[in-house]
Amino acid sequence: MAPDLDDQNLAFRTVTRSSLTTSTMLRSGSRLCTQISRSSRCLARLNSTQASHAANSSSSSSTQEPRTVSFGFRTVPEDAKESLVKEVFNSVASKYDLMNDATSFGVHRLWKDTFVSSLRPGRRGPQKCIDVAGGTGDIALRILDYAREKYADRETTVDIVDINAEMLKEGYRRFKKTMYHNTPQVAFHEGNAQLMSQFPDNTYDIYTIAFGIRNCTSIPDVLKEAHRILKPGGTFACLEFSRVGNPLLSTLYDQYSFSVIPLMGTVLAGDRDSYQYLVESIRKFPPQQEFAQMIRDAGFATGKDEDGGAWTDLWGGIASIHKGVKL
Repeated sequence: MAPDLDDQNLAFRTVTRSSLTTSTMLRSGSRLCTQISRSSRCLARLNSTQASHAANSSSSSSTQEPRTVSFGFRTVPEDAKESLVKEVFNSVASKYDLMNDATSFGVHRLWKDTFVSSLRPGRRGPQKCIDVAGGTGDIALRILDYAREKYADRETTVDIVDINAEMLKEGYRRFKKTMYHNTPQVAFHEGNAQLMSQFPDNTYDIYTIAFGIRNCTSIPDVLKEAHRILKPGGTFACLEFSRVGNPLLSTLYDQYSFSVIPLMGTVLAGDRDSYQYLVESIRKFPPQQEFAQMIRDAGFATGKDEDGGAWTDLWGGIASIHKGVKL
């Protein structure tokens, strides 16, 4: 029996509606997927932007934090220390030698004599020497006198380098009274111990720095430059205040340093603050073993890590002589 026409139409309409419903659902699902995809991309871009902003903020924050160093017992931005030290030595330059005599009762002269004689300049013939932070010229003068008196050497030379023009003026005045004035044996240079590009590599036989390296912003940079300008086999020599080993002597030394020396600065030089800084800077300088390692890290060979080896203590460690040889 053939199907009724009405039944066929009903079935057709049912299938059609079902197809339309399915098509509508598919289109809706497609639009939903598209929206989800777009939302995901937007969210990814938002997260990426936020991460980028966070990274930039972190980078900006880190670059805004200046590196710091000690200036006596104060902590200051690294790029400020040089000008602060200049101010100190501008203030003390004219009274520097007088104050050294007064505060050490003249002992600093003995230490400097010991320092220079340990190097025996002139023993191997004329030598090229450089004295850094040597503005007042007392180490350079000792070097030239020692070479002349011990070895009849009249050709050893010393380049005196100091970052402070006022200190160099004091040294120039000193040398005007000597036989070395206006001779090739001595020259004065204003310059920074951390960057001495005016001096070629492998130039000097002896590099000296006395009571100056602790005032430099970067001791490793000073040592690196010293190594660069010395000849192979050349000697680096540093005389500097150090750490006292004996507890009783250390206590007495501290009491004298912090109570008497700034007072002398007030009375003799009219400047307590500069001498307070100089006393504090001594306490911030590395102890003997640590400084000896810094010298080795710069490429120098030293003796054993002990008094009489890598360094020689003077007066129980109030001052020490450090040496290294460029290999």
